[in-house]
Amino acid sequence: MATWVRLLSLSSLKDPTNICISNITWHASTVTHAERCALRNQKGFTLWFTGLSASGKSTIAIALEQHLLHLGLAAYRLDGDNIRFGLNKDLGFSEKDRGENIRRIAEVALLFADSCTIALTSFISPYRSDRATARTLHIAGSIPFIEIYVHVPIEVAESRDPKGLYAKARAGEIQDFTGVSAPYEEPEDAEIVIKSGETGVEETVRQIVEYLEDKDLLGSRGKAKTA
Repeated sequence: MATWVRLLSLSSLKDPTNICISNITWHASTVTHAERCALRNQKGFTLWFTGLSASGKSTIAIALEQHLLHLGLAAYRLDGDNIRFGLNKDLGFSEKDRGENIRRIAEVALLFADSCTIALTSFISPYRSDRATARTLHIAGSIPFIEIYVHVPIEVAESRDPKGLYAKARAGEIQDFTGVSAPYEEPEDAEIVIKSGETGVEETVRQIVEYLEDKDLLGSRGKAKTA
C-alpha cells in the first residue's frame, strides 16, 4: 500500500487541483505484485517510445508488440492517436494539454505494467519534464521504465509525412505542431536510441529484444523461444 500512497502523492503534487487524497482510500489487493508476476510467469514494465511525428514510433511498437505476443508474453500497445479517440479526446495540443495527455497515459501504462503486462506507449511526448514525470511514477512503483528514443532528422520526417501533417503545419493549418511550430526536446538519457532512418523495423525489434533479454525482463519464455 505504501507504494501506491507515494504514487497518489506524486499525482497530487503534479496537479494541485486534484481531489485531496485525505478524502479517498486506497484499497490494497491481497495479491502482491511479485505474486501476480509469478502466477503470470512474466514481468511487467513500460516501453516508452518517443520521437517526432513520422519517426516510426508506432510502426516499431506494432512490430514489437506482435513479436512479444508470439513469445507468449502479454503485451499491449497504447498509441498516441488512438488514445485521443477515447480517453484523451477532450485534450488539444497546447503545452498544458500535451502535459495532461502524457500524465494520463503514464498512469495507464503504470497500471498495465503493475498487472504484469508489457506496456508499449508510442507518443511524441515532446517535453523532457513530462517524460521525467512518467519515469518518476514508475520508479516510485518499482516498475521498470525503458525510454526508447526513435531519432530521425526533421527533414526525413517531413519527407515521409504519411498523414500530410507537416505540409498542413507549414501551411499554417495546424498550430503547435512539434518540430515546426512547437519544440521537441530530445531525450538526454534514453535507455535505447533508434535511428529509424538507418535501421529497418526487423533489426530495430531485434535490438530492443536483445536489450530486454540483457536486463532479464523477458524471463524464461522469451529466452527459450529466441534461443
